[in-house]
Amino acid sequence: MVAGSAVALTSPALAAPPGQQRVTGRYNPYAPAHGHPYRHGAVPTQETNTKMKAWQHANLAATGPKTLSYGGGVDGIGVTSGKPEVYLVFWGSQWGTSSTDGNGNLAFSTDTVGGAGKLQQMFKGLGTGGELWSGVMTQYCEGIGVATGATSCAASANHVGYPTGGALAGVWYDNASAEPTAASPAQIASEAIRASGHFANTTAASNRNAQYVILSPQGLNPDHYRTGGFCAWHDWNGDLGVASPNGDIAFTNMPYVMDAGASCGANFINGGTAGATDGYTIVEGHEYSETITDQNPAGGWTNHGTGTFAGQENADECAWIAPGVAGGAGNVSMVTGSFAEQSTWSNDTNDCALSHQIVGGSTGNTVTVTKPGTQHGAVGTAKTLQVHASDSAAGQTLTYSATGLPVGLTISSSTGLVSGTPTTGGYFHPTVTATDTTGAHGSATFTWLISGGAGCTGQLLGNAGFETGTPDPWTTSAGVIDNSSTEPARTGTWKAWLDGRGVPTTETLSQRVTIHSHCVATLKFYLHIDTAESTTTSAFDTLKVKAGTTVLKTYSNLNRNTGYALRSLDVSKFAGQTLTVTFTGTEDSSLQTSFVIDDTALTVS
Repeated sequence: MVAGSAVALTSPALAAPPGQQRVTGRYNPYAPAHGHPYRHGAVPTQETNTKMKAWQHANLAATGPKTLSYGGGVDGIGVTSGKPEVYLVFWGSQWGTSSTDGNGNLAFSTDTVGGAGKLQQMFKGLGTGGELWSGVMTQYCEGIGVATGATSCAASANHVGYPTGGALAGVWYDNASAEPTAASPAQIASEAIRASGHFANTTAASNRNAQYVILSPQGLNPDHYRTGGFCAWHDWNGDLGVASPNGDIAFTNMPYVMDAGASCGANFINGGTAGATDGYTIVEGHEYSETITDQNPAGGWTNHGTGTFAGQENADECAWIAPGVAGGAGNVSMVTGSFAEQSTWSNDTNDCALSHQIVGGSTGNTVTVTKPGTQHGAVGTAKTLQVHASDSAAGQTLTYSATGLPVGLTISSSTGLVSGTPTTGGYFHPTVTATDTTGAHGSATFTWLISGGAGCTGQLLGNAGFETGTPDPWTTSAGVIDNSSTEPARTGTWKAWLDGRGVPTTETLSQRVTIHSHCVATLKFYLHIDTAESTTTSAFDTLKVKAGTTVLKTYSNLNRNTGYALRSLDVSKFAGQTLTVTFTGTEDSSLQTSFVIDDTALTVS
């Protein structure tokens, strides 16, 4: 389906809310942010862009200046002043089966044009091969000497960081459930907050230079972009009134814009199959460049004038300029390949630029710490981990520090070697930091599981395979413990069978347990899902697995399988608590879905 414009044609002569385009006291009625102030930096479709310019021409004698000025920051955040960290979140089971492509990137069965790999390669490539597209953004700044309304940066300012060695910080396929067909802005913000927890970015400091790109699969319509006249937008959680326990979260709503074809940039620069993903990299590059120059909109750099470009960000002012003309889009070369990008506004050269020298603190040192994968260990067993870091400048000496290490482990300040013998079991989230002789530093946070310790052994669930033929010590809905042959047990005779009635039904299976302190704990069970639903996109019937009030995982008719599949969920963060583990099956009014559970275990180590 091709995206188009369905916005109102008239608007009151009032001051525009943040994020809306204001033109000499009037709204441009074709701007995709009109009536939707959270759509910061919304990339208009090419059709919408044409309508916006035609309206401007008919209603204005002349356009206003494009100069950007500083908004003073929101929550003390104006720009991404450290090295940008981009987390790609492939949201929803509709992405299909995942695999790994030849470049080591996540690939998906429903991504028929390879957009997922293209974006991963792009963000791996930023800051490599001498690319200077990123340099345009480094002229913008925040901090000391940068007053609200400033149009240039003082010598003491902190500039947007250059993404030396790549901006990609993490990739997650969140296939716990299907993405809503038309996710709301609040739902998209909530997914970004979940992603920050997934990547162990659980503090405001760890999210200070981070942004989460929420990528919707083919065929969906997040925030109704297909009829909203836009291709993507970015924002932060607070602007939408969505609370975050992990500090301010910057995120992008990134639809699968290949569905919109040329409207959102397909073949804008390159012909044939080579240009099928032009729009994906152009549009996401647009949102990335705006996020790092206006991280918490509109506290960063935007147009504060009263003319045509009022309220726009750096990429808005240069959207959809054809290649081959001044300020036009083009291919940007990086170590990982060549990628279609648009130009962005450059205050100091007063034009739309596709390249610019690196300015400000970004020409100094950038320290990058390689994020270790999840680590494991055991109480009483010696453990070592070598932390690796690099510096963009030659001749620097790095010193290392760490917080939150497992008890008994320390880090060498001179070598970055973590060593020692863990004395306490548990679930730790250490942050390691490397600092060079100029004071530049980088850090990475990861997960470390230490098993063992007093009380950390054994299986906590009673009647784990239901073979007593009675619920005890489980609490269940009537008839859940079952030995019929219609849905056979995995082992033995008995199992727990929730739903499968084809009418509105909610059935539960629960057991109360105490998880000892400082233990690594894992909930395991075998799950068979038998359904008459034929859809591959809609989760009509669901099984929620909860620890206390926390939903650990949601399965649905989309997770059907022919046999039993082992499911394993980490519940270590509940160590030291007494709580109820609950399985809740919910079925709608037609077409049965059976959730069959057997051979459960909650083990601690």
